[in-house]
Amino acid sequence: MADISIALQLYTVRDLLKDDFAGTISQIAKIGYRAIETGASGDLKGARENKRVLDDNGLKVCACMPGIELLEQDLNKVLEEADILGTKNIVVPWMPEDRRKDAAGWKSVAAALNKLAARCQQRSFEFAYHNHSFEFEKFDGKTGLDILYENSDPKLLRAEVDTYWVQHGGVDPVQYVSKLGKRTLILHLKDMAPGPERRFAPVGMGIIDFKAIIAAADKFGIKWGAVEQDNCYDIPPLQAARFSLEYLKKLGAN
Repeated sequence: MADISIALQLYTVRDLLKDDFAGTISQIAKIGYRAIETGASGDLKGARENKRVLDDNGLKVCACMPGIELLEQDLNKVLEEADILGTKNIVVPWMPEDRRKDAAGWKSVAAALNKLAARCQQRSFEFAYHNHSFEFEKFDGKTGLDILYENSDPKLLRAEVDTYWVQHGGVDPVQYVSKLGKRTLILHLKDMAPGPERRFAPVGMGIIDFKAIIAAADKFGIKWGAVEQDNCYDIPPLQAARFSLEYLKKLGAN
């Protein structure tokens, strides 16, 4: 049995949540998920109402993913809502293009995130950055992500490594998780279908080596993995989420 626990990133079922928040949360729990990952203010309702629905279904929150704008404008609100939801993990989901055009931009981002992370740590929160593939563009021989992490404090700014986007950026996800080691707070478990289109796929139905990724998670003490599938195409999202969870449980995740 692996130590990593599996959550579902609610972006996977975003359209279903719009039509029936409580019913969709109930289905997530019935599939077998024990936790979800969401934004600090929830997807449809306020934090307290979201917490009630999650509690009714026995679901925890592994992390909140508020946008950088909200984090910089009202961090206290973000942390208060995260506390209501019962998580101490805050993850930046995206960085606007105008802030990451060059190496200087990434250094500025590093300084800004380092300051936010320090404020979070003062209140016993962990703070991480979630990658896509644009961070692997190189500036003077270094990727944007390398610049970000080299110019920030590893005890403050941690990582949420998205396996699909690392692969999309031309890097081996297992090697990247190993490179960051204990700096990784959460893994986004997302597979890539074979073929030139590089479509999203349920975990275990693509080309990414999740057996090795789960082993790396155990080695470095990574406690959470969040399943996410940005586009499920012709597979109903809840079915895709179930396929991913069933596969990960076969690898020993819980």
